[in-house]
Amino acid sequence: MTTVFDQFTRRTADVTAELSSLRIPLTAPAPPPADAVPADPWASSYAVPIDRSTLAWCTAVQMLADHHHTGIDRQVLAADALLRELGVRGLAQLHSDLHHGAPIDYRFTRCPYCSGIGEDPTQPTCEEVGCPPEYEFAGHDHLCPVCHGDDCQPQWFAQRQMEALEQLLTSALTERTPPRTKWHTLLRSR
Repeated sequence: MTTVFDQFTRRTADVTAELSSLRIPLTAPAPPPADAVPADPWASSYAVPIDRSTLAWCTAVQMLADHHHTGIDRQVLAADALLRELGVRGLAQLHSDLHHGAPIDYRFTRCPYCSGIGEDPTQPTCEEVGCPPEYEFAGHDHLCPVCHGDDCQPQWFAQRQMEALEQLLTSALTERTPPRTKWHTLLRSR
């Protein structure tokens, strides 16, 4: 039986296998010294290494490649820059940007990082996330940094919105307004 968590492993494995077949390193190498000739075309200009085998990086490169209809080899440096600058939360910004800057309502749209489960799929520890020490034993969930735990249930939320709309429409139609006086009656009364 396949679980929802299996897709995260599969996504990471597929992308890392493609990177390996293209001979692209799984870590963005540190920059060479200023006087050296760069021998690695995939070298990054930043000293902070980027792990290209993480779920966040694999998600970012797949989103970019799918949107631009290219192979992932053309989007490697863009995914590096996104995660270096914004981290995992940059996936939400990327998702919005790919939809022409429109805000994404994750109640109706499946989150590209956690696939709609609402929790961080990497299951970080409280220490990694930076939770206060008193939360360590509370058993609290670590919400997805992209959708912030929004529950993706479009049918249920759509039904609730339709019911609210029907109530507003019914109240607007049943609300009585005072009868309007015709303009010629107002003129005659003067």
